[in-house]
Amino acid sequence: MATKKLDEKSFGTKLRQLRQVRNISFAELASKTGFSQRYLKEVEEGRAIPPVSAVIQIAKALSVDSGSFLSAEEQEASQRRRRESFFKRTQAYSYKTLTPEAEQRHMKAFLVTIDPKQDHRMVEYRHEGEEFLYVLKGHVEVRVGENQNVLKKGETLHFDSGITHKLRNLSDEEAKLLVVIYTP
Repeated sequence: MATKKLDEKSFGTKLRQLRQVRNISFAELASKTGFSQRYLKEVEEGRAIPPVSAVIQIAKALSVDSGSFLSAEEQEASQRRRRESFFKRTQAYSYKTLTPEAEQRHMKAFLVTIDPKQDHRMVEYRHEGEEFLYVLKGHVEVRVGENQNVLKKGETLHFDSGITHKLRNLSDEEAKLLVVIYTP
């Protein structure tokens, strides 16, 4: 099957071209993504702009890298934000990088230490992608938007990191967490 060169103009145009090349109907794409056919048509026609999480779901359904939907400028800006976020995280005393060459990766793991009765400092609390936390030691509060989650040793939380979030150690001892972050 010959593939057509994608139009750099819009996400909707690229979506339409990929969907047609792969011979996927709106009904099939809706089934694979969980979005309504109406919403997908609006995205394709440029009447709706999907959030990053929707771009990731649509890309998965079409079996393409979500980055293929981005223009060269958008890709460069995304990579710059990823490097800056990584630098901020690793400069904080409480982050230890567990992933080799993490600044170049979409998924990275950190060992996070938060002092007793303290908020976690020096971290970007809203970034594109997903985040997974596993409490190794202590008792922490994780606020995701308006939702308060209280976790103790052995408990986990997985959330959309595009939603403002904040960590706080509730215990009298230092808290340790394994934090895995995925950024598109």
